[in-house]
Amino acid sequence: MSLSVGIVGGGVGGLVTAIALAAQGHRASIFEQSSRFGRVGADINLTPNAVHALDTLGVSEGIRRTAARPTHRISRTWDTGAVTSSLEMADTAQQKYGAPQLTIHRADLLSALEEKVTDKVLRLGAKVSGIAQNETSATITLTGGEQHHFDAIVGSDGIHSMVRTSLFGPEHPTYTGLVAYRAVVPRARLAGVPNLDAFTKWWGPSPDSQIVTFPLNRGEDIFVFATIAQDDWVEESWTQPGDPQDIRTAYAGFHPEGRALIEAVDEVMRSALHVRDPLALWSKSRITLLGDACHPMTPFMAQGACMAIEDGVVLARSLAGVEPAGIPAALLRYENTRRARTARVQIGSRGNEWLRDGGNADWLYGYDAWATELAA
Repeated sequence: MSLSVGIVGGGVGGLVTAIALAAQGHRASIFEQSSRFGRVGADINLTPNAVHALDTLGVSEGIRRTAARPTHRISRTWDTGAVTSSLEMADTAQQKYGAPQLTIHRADLLSALEEKVTDKVLRLGAKVSGIAQNETSATITLTGGEQHHFDAIVGSDGIHSMVRTSLFGPEHPTYTGLVAYRAVVPRARLAGVPNLDAFTKWWGPSPDSQIVTFPLNRGEDIFVFATIAQDDWVEESWTQPGDPQDIRTAYAGFHPEGRALIEAVDEVMRSALHVRDPLALWSKSRITLLGDACHPMTPFMAQGACMAIEDGVVLARSLAGVEPAGIPAALLRYENTRRARTARVQIGSRGNEWLRDGGNADWLYGYDAWATELAA
């Protein structure tokens, strides 16, 4: 049975869901409010669990075209520079988990996914103003009044999800007191800095401070992420510019190799970090949520996009062979399969201790969204 599924939001999760649904014989339509995909957001860290899911979707060539392949995942101490943990990635991850870690610009990942959908599937410049459902169908209404009817609707519309608000009411996120800064630096500016081909996290004297770096664009650029405790700015948007001097001042006491990363930054974007508790429910009848719309998380485990990719695959599998009347049960099966894992990552990201002093990454990196057992 071929189902029609309307997807609100054409980001990573929405595109992956459409591709995975097509693999199951279903028809997806994506409504994305942006008129084009820009290069805002800079980076996505695809750990082996996500890369394996994407490879099985047939986008392996596209995502490897510009991605970098980190050699290790390293933790270092802010003042001495001591390495407290080092996990081999690259070929070791390929052998152990069936896929490597890849670090890629968000726009390049979106382009690779776009190549797998047709113009009829993805509609840009289409802002959704409302959703509704009855016993037999679900409806998306666009700004201006245009309506589209589907067997099911997926809300993949991000942290400020309109679909989530429509289903469950307004959210109440809590500001962490941290502002995160992101920048991309040409590798040439970092001559002499070690471990540029690794994913490296510098752990500060308190959870308020950390520097994370990894390669982009086949290693030609280096992504730099840092946080600052800040109470006077709470805007949760990655389109806002910041002042590089703010992070230079905040990290003046770090090891010289850590400071060198910050000193090389000349343009930076900033966003206040908020936390949300895991949702008790994701679905109502024929409408469900996916990715940041249902489990937004802080970036400290680098799993936001990875969880959305896993969601899309498991959702499509849950709808395989389903008749329209069986959609509510199938969406509940998807939700029950995913909720505990995403809550564990969401809470773990908030705690910000992931692999600080070593540990086993198998439970996270070894997850196979294509083979995990679906809930009853």
